[in-house]
Amino acid sequence: MNRPELVVVLVALFALAVAGIRLGWRNRGARQEALPELPKVPTDLGMPRAPDLTGLYVGTTVAVEWQNRIVVHSLGQRSDSVARLTEAGVLIERQGTRSIFIPATQLVDARLEPALAGKVVGKGGLLVLRWRLGEVELDTGLRADDRTLYPAWANAINFPRDANDNGSRTNQG
Repeated sequence: MNRPELVVVLVALFALAVAGIRLGWRNRGARQEALPELPKVPTDLGMPRAPDLTGLYVGTTVAVEWQNRIVVHSLGQRSDSVARLTEAGVLIERQGTRSIFIPATQLVDARLEPALAGKVVGKGGLLVLRWRLGEVELDTGLRADDRTLYPAWANAINFPRDANDNGSRTNQG
């Protein structure tokens, strides 16, 4: 086979691979159409509960299925982001696509994980938020530029203080 024929074959193989990826993405989206719409961002987010996280929105998966990426509602699109944890919930503002808002009442927990949605970064490299969208539990992964902020986020989500508590706990026992 001469060079022009080889180039044509390689271009055809590349086009076939891209078409297969697009078909798989579209079929995955069709299977996930039953997921409810994402919650709207409220006008008042309330006070911040942890420092903002800048970094990468990795993606959202079905809970405990770290490679089962959700693609509907643009949840499958990786992008640079700024995540804010407030009294109202978590707002993830993503570049180039719509923001994601997770109401505080739908947050289940936060933890550190080595991988999510096909992105493997090593021990404790991702902050993963578990939350409910309708009847489905989802995991959303963030890879922050400053990983030292992860504990503040995990503590604020996993151990929320009562709004009337003002940080003072009394020993009742």
